[in-house]
Parts: sequence; C-alpha cells; structure tokens
Amino acid sequence: MDSLTSGALAELMRKNAGVNVDPETFADAPDTPFEDYGLDSLGLLGIVATLENQYGRPMPQDAERCKTPREFLALVNDTLLKSGA
Repeated sequence: MDSLTSGALAELMRKNAGVNVDPETFADAPDTPFEDYGLDSLGLLGIVATLENQYGRPMPQDAERCKTPREFLALVNDTLLKSGA
C-alpha cells in the first residue's frame, strides 16, 4: 500500500487547484493551515475527488474539512491503510 506523502499532496494541490507549494517547505510545516497556502475548500474537494478516482474508493466525508496538511494526510492514509489500497 502506498501512502500519500506531503510531496504527493503538494503535487495534487498544484494540479487540482493551481496552488504551488514547495514540497520541502510543505513537509517542514505540516500544521500550516491550507488557507495560508491559498487552498480553499473547493480545491480540497477536488483533491479528494482525484484520490477517490485514483484509489477506487471513497475518502472519509471529513477529508474536505481538514484544515492542515497533517490532518488531511493522517485521515487519508488511515483510510488507505484500513482499506488495503
């Protein structure tokens, strides 16, 4: 099972919401709110939809309400681990 990394999340933010974040800076500050990067709830919803398509399973309903990368990665990776993706 592959887990979603901060670098992969940064790439999803770029592709889905046009938000460019340096993956190293992103990994070093996982508790910085998404809004500080310019990612809104609609952008996060697009990332969730992409992940659902990629893994072929629904993500938790709370995923689009996550406020920080750490919170989002923990929730998504816990879901992937439990589902054996």
